[in-house]
Amino acid sequence: MARLKESWKYVLFFLLICVPIFLYLGSLTIRLWDESRLATNACEMLNSGNYITTTFNGAPDMWNTKPPLMIWLQVFSMKIFGVNEWAVRFPSAMAALITCIILLFFSIRYLKNFWFGFIWVLVLVTSSGFIEIHAARTGDYDALLTLFLTSAGLSFYIFLENVRPRYLYLFFISMIFAVLTKSAAALLILPGLFIYTIIKKKLLSLLKNKHLYFGFVIFLVCSCAYYFLREMDSPGYINAILNNEYGKRFFSTIEEHRHSFWFYFEYLFSYKFIIWVFFIPYGIYVGIKSKDLKIKNLTLFASLTVLSFFLVISSAQTKLTWYAVPMYPFLSLFVGLFIFHIFNLLIEKFSGKLYHCFFLILIFLAPYTIILSKIVRQKQPVWQKEENGVCYYLKDMLHKKTQYDNFTILYEGVFTHGKFYLNPLLTEGKNIKLKDCHKNFEIGEIVLFSQSDVKMFLEEHYELRILEEFHITGLYEIVGKK
Repeated sequence: MARLKESWKYVLFFLLICVPIFLYLGSLTIRLWDESRLATNACEMLNSGNYITTTFNGAPDMWNTKPPLMIWLQVFSMKIFGVNEWAVRFPSAMAALITCIILLFFSIRYLKNFWFGFIWVLVLVTSSGFIEIHAARTGDYDALLTLFLTSAGLSFYIFLENVRPRYLYLFFISMIFAVLTKSAAALLILPGLFIYTIIKKKLLSLLKNKHLYFGFVIFLVCSCAYYFLREMDSPGYINAILNNEYGKRFFSTIEEHRHSFWFYFEYLFSYKFIIWVFFIPYGIYVGIKSKDLKIKNLTLFASLTVLSFFLVISSAQTKLTWYAVPMYPFLSLFVGLFIFHIFNLLIEKFSGKLYHCFFLILIFLAPYTIILSKIVRQKQPVWQKEENGVCYYLKDMLHKKTQYDNFTILYEGVFTHGKFYLNPLLTEGKNIKLKDCHKNFEIGEIVLFSQSDVKMFLEEHYELRILEEFHITGLYEIVGKK
């Protein structure tokens, strides 16, 4: 009976975190750029059976040079769930779930407190930057990287506290998986760990520990093994990854992603962490002033990790919002410290009453509702509707929900996300062509498009008849020239 009474809070925990992570996970079409690239890599790997070299359009992919751990997981997921959006995103969602479980487990085993972990995780899953595309809810690298860097950071912290070798090995294992997920990005956590080690005056004892060198050799061998296997299978890979991952993104701007030094801080304050960001300084203060030495040290460790991580990515020439995703568990820690401090004060002052429970409901109700509302409504800006409109039509075709299956797609720009749907339709024998809108069209030709520029061009040069039109996407028949 006592176990049943205790189990309700764990059931509540899993319900509260699983809903925002998994709800409508497969409803959005595959997103352009990274997710569609990985989805294509995974589909081609599934079909070819080549698990060493990732390919794009049948050739070794030298644009997306990251190791294929995420793609391996997507292939495995596709074997279970089929080739669909859910399968592409399931590894990211599971990585987010396991990250939450690690935080709770750490709180219970190391800090000896379930409710601190509960609050910490709730802050994380109500953060817009974490429950978001390019993080927990799309098939990109960043949720998986966050899982392994969180595991690595906490393992290293525990090792420094109690000097048990198994945590040092767990740190190196986590770092191996982090490198196999996103290459050089895995190393960004190391400066903070190094600084913390120096401040705690444990660098010398660490350097004298034989397990550091055993672990490092394991890390080096396992991390480099893939690079050499890939180089043997597709020569030129190591040169490509050194140029793209270990230098180009930091020292030069790629794909016009140039922003100011304060780019990430502005995003945290304006959108990605807006609900919680103002609690951060109070949480750090509470943690540093705590009488609990574990909390005090953890706050210092997280502060140095976050600060050094942001300084590194802010100094890089290429900046993208999702580069900050691995720091959300540590940012959430600060907020959790402040909320838990008030939670404890209410328990102490009103012993036997439920004011502390009402406090948690009050503080989390709005953020949780906002996250769920965003997931359910799935509002997209106009440019995203234009970018993805054709994909929704092709997705409906795959589910036999459309009337027409003989037409020409007009799309300006990269169409990787659309090919995720187009390729299986062509395999089914559908007569669908992909064409530039500036090409000549025959009278009676049916065209599908969702971009306003394409529509303006067609309306300027051709007489059109609407066959189907929904939102910004249209299926039109060319009836004459102007």
